[in-house]
Amino acid sequence: MLTLFHQLLCPHSRYVRLILGEYGIAARLVEERFWERREEFLLLNPAAELPVLVAEGEPPIPGAGIVAEYIEETHPAENGQDRLLPSQPGRRVEVRRLANWFNDKFHAEVSGPLVNERVFKRHMTQEQGGGPPDTEALRAARHNIRYHLGYIGWLVQTRDWLAGNRLTLADLAAAAHLSAVDYLGEVPWNANEATRNWYARVKSRPSFRTILGDTLAGVPPSKTYADLDF
Repeated sequence: MLTLFHQLLCPHSRYVRLILGEYGIAARLVEERFWERREEFLLLNPAAELPVLVAEGEPPIPGAGIVAEYIEETHPAENGQDRLLPSQPGRRVEVRRLANWFNDKFHAEVSGPLVNERVFKRHMTQEQGGGPPDTEALRAARHNIRYHLGYIGWLVQTRDWLAGNRLTLADLAAAAHLSAVDYLGEVPWNANEATRNWYARVKSRPSFRTILGDTLAGVPPSKTYADLDF
């Protein structure tokens, strides 16, 4: 069985969990306090970053993008199931572009600061980077999310899904990051109706069920988090 080292509110970990869920792939989940830089974890990923997937007989697979590609290459679709990464090179480019947009840009500007400042820093020592939330970082993230919501809304008004006519890795990447931010009640859903409608479709998929059941000790989810009719 696969083993996934993750954190409940880590957006990149959620991305991988959604991919596994879409393909019906079972994995043992291990919560990793990456900021503690355990020696055993550093042997899996010297960068001390999540997620890390461990498959029997294979070297550790670190990083959301690498894990996504590994799953695509090693787990064939069944019964005519659509791949989350299309076979056509041109379509692959757009899916990868958008997946990277959310895993890199959205994370740097929105989900990373919000989750780190509001959740992860609470568990870190001062030497690990802990301390009170950086109010300027939070202010910037809350400002930045609005133009990202606008971009998602524009995409889904011109396409059925973010990267084309069917669900792909791009949708799962965007939804994973938004879900972490929504857990904290930081998504102004009334800012863009098209984005909210798209997210409701993704959120209603079976692969989302376990994620919507996540709860973090001391940090309850927002009212909209598990509500399919938000």
